[in-house]
Amino acid sequence: MTFPLELLAPPDPAALPLPAPAPPGVRVLRGVPYRVLDGTRPLELDLWLPASGGPHPLVVLVHGGAWRTGLRGDLGPRLRAWDPSPHARLVAAGFAVACPSYRLSGEAPHPAQVDDLTAALGWLRARAGELGVDAGRTVLWGESAGGHLAALAALRAPVRGCVAWYAPTDLTGAAPGSFEALLAGADLAAASPARHAGPDAPPFLVLHGADDAIVPSWHATRLAGALDAAGVPVELDVLPGADHLWVGLPDAAVEDVFARSLAFARDRTR
Repeated sequence: MTFPLELLAPPDPAALPLPAPAPPGVRVLRGVPYRVLDGTRPLELDLWLPASGGPHPLVVLVHGGAWRTGLRGDLGPRLRAWDPSPHARLVAAGFAVACPSYRLSGEAPHPAQVDDLTAALGWLRARAGELGVDAGRTVLWGESAGGHLAALAALRAPVRGCVAWYAPTDLTGAAPGSFEALLAGADLAAASPARHAGPDAPPFLVLHGADDAIVPSWHATRLAGALDAAGVPVELDVLPGADHLWVGLPDAAVEDVFARSLAFARDRTR
């Protein structure tokens, strides 16, 4: 099967659904500034919060897009039309959800993106009381380039766990002019989470497609191997028949991937 490259293109804003009203029991805050830097756009995040109770554990969703594009809160085309949305499902499971933007590689090189995620985590800790969030029970969760950034942030931030879907984890050897090189320049090792796994890392859930034509599955096994060698609990599953963005998986299998990731987040934040 040839990978449908059109799925890697940014979604057409004229065709995207408008933001849905908050479902019952959910409070949605969109476009909240969390970092204002000189000479660049304000960085914002969206929040999906349980309307009552708390403090609630927190899932931070990190979008993909080859570090060049993407929409905050987007978990890829296979989940984009879900109703209820992934965010609403996480809130129904008792989580608060934060979806931060970050500087893209056309705006600033690595480590700007990880610095932004770290700043978002700091903002969430500072505002936790107002939001009804327990920031001490945070799981990072990202897909593709977002999984790479979630993994790097998890290696340096006090979080309970990290979920990485089909994430690039070792950027060394990337060709000049590639998306990896546009992100990290010549210092590709510094931007490779598989090269920096240590004993202080939180537990990881690493899920990848065995037939991924965009980010080969050895990225997942290399990260999992480095974490395991450091004594860090890691769950690895390379799914047969799955390409990048979960292309090739039946809908029920994509639902299962999400359910497994949610169960991991629940277990890590009890």
